[in-house]
Amino acid sequence: MNPATTTLALVESPVQLLNVLEWAHAESTAPVLDAVPGQPPRRTPDPAPPAAPAEPLRIVVLPPTDPMSRGQLRRVATLARDEGHRVQWQEARGASAAPLKALGALAGSVRRAERIVIGDPFSRFVQLLLAPARAKDLVVVDDGTATMEFMAQLGRGERLRRWHRTGGGTLARAKELAYAPVSRRARRLLTPVPGRSRRVEVFSSMPVTPLPGMELRVNDFAWTRARFGPPRLTKGTDLVGTSLVETGVVDRDRYLQAVRTLTRTHGATRYFAHRRESSEKLRALAEATGLEIVRPDLPLELIARRGPVGRTVVSFPSTVVHTLPYALSGTGVTVAVCDIDPDWLTGTASPRARGFLAGVTDTARDVRRLPAGTAPATG
Repeated sequence: MNPATTTLALVESPVQLLNVLEWAHAESTAPVLDAVPGQPPRRTPDPAPPAAPAEPLRIVVLPPTDPMSRGQLRRVATLARDEGHRVQWQEARGASAAPLKALGALAGSVRRAERIVIGDPFSRFVQLLLAPARAKDLVVVDDGTATMEFMAQLGRGERLRRWHRTGGGTLARAKELAYAPVSRRARRLLTPVPGRSRRVEVFSSMPVTPLPGMELRVNDFAWTRARFGPPRLTKGTDLVGTSLVETGVVDRDRYLQAVRTLTRTHGATRYFAHRRESSEKLRALAEATGLEIVRPDLPLELIARRGPVGRTVVSFPSTVVHTLPYALSGTGVTVAVCDIDPDWLTGTASPRARGFLAGVTDTARDVRRLPAGTAPATG
């Protein structure tokens, strides 16, 4: 890549911003891997201390409205600035005029960018921003396990739709129909076509197979491992929370029962809350289990790598069962995963929920599957 190339990154969450930093580090230190369809990506050895990025990025942060996400984003943005990148905080939500102002402020930069890095191809706002794009290079970095669904939908030629979304009412369907041309344009941009000059790269920790003409680079958290740790290990077990209750996928009472059982079975002492978990649910968890509730101020991969962290980390099916084995490689920490019993799903959960969550667990590498006895009884 020519050093004069203009690279613009568009991120909406702390994890996306972290993965942009990981991509920038990989871009300056390692070539794109030749991915073998059907086989997991290859690991790389422990990294040397990172050098300054070959090309400082312009990173535009499009923050959500919830305070926890905004706080984490500000912390990761500080790390990005420390790496020499330019970070722009652009409000695009909240006030009624914010989306239009953001579109107006960013349209020119998107049009001029020679390479665009995005963290959430499902985001309607990002899809709108991509409408005037002329970039010859498009890079998608992980927004968690959503990358798996993105690749599957792109491969099937389907419209991009989050796995946990249900059909919605008449108004929602009307909005989707009106928005369809924008979504189709974004899907065409992100679909590699062999022989065309536009290059599409996916930078991922997830077990994905690239489409024909697509390049895959493995995110093995080399920047995180070089910058932080190794962590001090505690004797206890740490639990990792999930927002599946908040997204309407898992029943609240079933979830509380599952956490109680895991706490008792594994001697857990801390619960790392997901940034979107409600305060009311977390209070109920603390009262029912005695767990110390931790609200991380950084993505969990950074928190765990910096330590202290339990010798065992237990999670429900989520992004961290794929990312923590990379971030904690060589530390002696065991990552374990507890399946979501189908009986825990709500009546309004998406038809895709059961298969998607099972796939997250089944494809995780270097994790321990918990025995069925660690899950709460159902029925």
